[in-house]
Amino acid sequence: MSETFDAIIIGAGQAGPALAGRLTGAGQRVALVERDRIGGTCVNTGCTPTKAMVASAHAAHLARRAAGYGVSTGAVAVDLASVVRRAQTISANARERNEKWLGAMEGLTIVRGSARFTAPGTIAVGERTLTAPRIFLNVGGRPSRPSMPGLEQVETLDNASLLTLRELPEHLVVVGGSYIGLEFAQMFRRFGAQVTVVEMGPRLLAREDEDISAEIRTILEGEGIAVRTGAKCISFAPHTGGVAVGVECSEGEPQVIGSHVLLAVGRTPNTDDLGLENAGIKVDERGYVEVDDRLQTSAPGVWALGDCNGRGAFTHTAWNDFEIVAANLLDGEDRRVSLRVPGYALYIDPPLGRVGMTFAQARASGKPLLVATRPMSRVARAIEKGETQGLMKIVADAATRRIMGAAILGTGGDEAIHGILDMMNADAPLDDLRWAVPIHPTVSELIPTVLLELKAEE
Repeated sequence: MSETFDAIIIGAGQAGPALAGRLTGAGQRVALVERDRIGGTCVNTGCTPTKAMVASAHAAHLARRAAGYGVSTGAVAVDLASVVRRAQTISANARERNEKWLGAMEGLTIVRGSARFTAPGTIAVGERTLTAPRIFLNVGGRPSRPSMPGLEQVETLDNASLLTLRELPEHLVVVGGSYIGLEFAQMFRRFGAQVTVVEMGPRLLAREDEDISAEIRTILEGEGIAVRTGAKCISFAPHTGGVAVGVECSEGEPQVIGSHVLLAVGRTPNTDDLGLENAGIKVDERGYVEVDDRLQTSAPGVWALGDCNGRGAFTHTAWNDFEIVAANLLDGEDRRVSLRVPGYALYIDPPLGRVGMTFAQARASGKPLLVATRPMSRVARAIEKGETQGLMKIVADAATRRIMGAAILGTGGDEAIHGILDMMNADAPLDDLRWAVPIHPTVSELIPTVLLELKAEE
């Protein structure tokens, strides 16, 4: 016999529990299906534990630099097991808070197990059959493991398993020079490991402007991280020292020997075992659920939120997916994904805060542009903190005088970028921000100054 609900939510990541709260608050009976841990990637293997470990790495880095601030610390040592315990405790506490909240939610039934569509509007979870007129997919993603020569012959780590190490790798080889890989690379270098980053492309962070990419490489190499770009054919083989990673770069040795290898080459949506074809739900060639501007799938009464829809790969975009769906279904609004101003951060140290278009993307639009940059070495707050690496960069539409995008790579960049993000979200002209009176000394106070330095693209 089937169990009937007003709504079924598959996945208890960032969007799922919040949506359950809104729906049950509106008097609906909701089933929330989860096969693993409440909280999804962010709480369990993503933002929460990794940023806790980034904080530990920063503390070690700052302690080693203490003499430059007139502080004596003596020798600095990192106990990786203690670092991991701290991160896991923070993660467990966050998960427990979510579980208690959901457990007390009137009208919610939590169903443990793997969900699979057997027909439109019908879900099987083990021996149970659930039906509802509305179904929401919030199934997230997992680390990609593409076909690469020799990969199946060696052991590798991913972002989840790396968080469980109790002993420091002698030499960590990070395959993938993008966001996840670079955060772990710097983190483990600061913990004391030798680290090499191997990237197939010609530079790190191909999505960013070349000057941002180059500055990030300078920051990482300045901390002793080896960077091997242009690795055209990455391969793997067992080695007495661990794993031999073939790189075939134009310069340097043709292979790198690592005691451990982190595979950080992207994410794959958790959609392959949901039986989506049984419900008429379309996916693209990469497995992401196809959705419209309001996050509705090709099947009536089914929505997809979070990482599985390919419309954002961040906790904050998953949360905004929830906000869009809830506002449209419960509040009579017409919210759309296309109204979202894209923003994100790279949590190396110093961090990169990004919003809107890169300069390269803005140039491709064909619009007349204004652009300005300022090195962090000319930011008082950065000088006072002894953290002068990085730069600020803003690009604007010369005709409409709207900011099109910005990057702040430097101390506090992940926070300061929100001043620009908010102006873009409000669709306000840059002149309004120009006349703000920011607090001194902060990184944000330099934003009006950078706006004053905007000049036509040459």
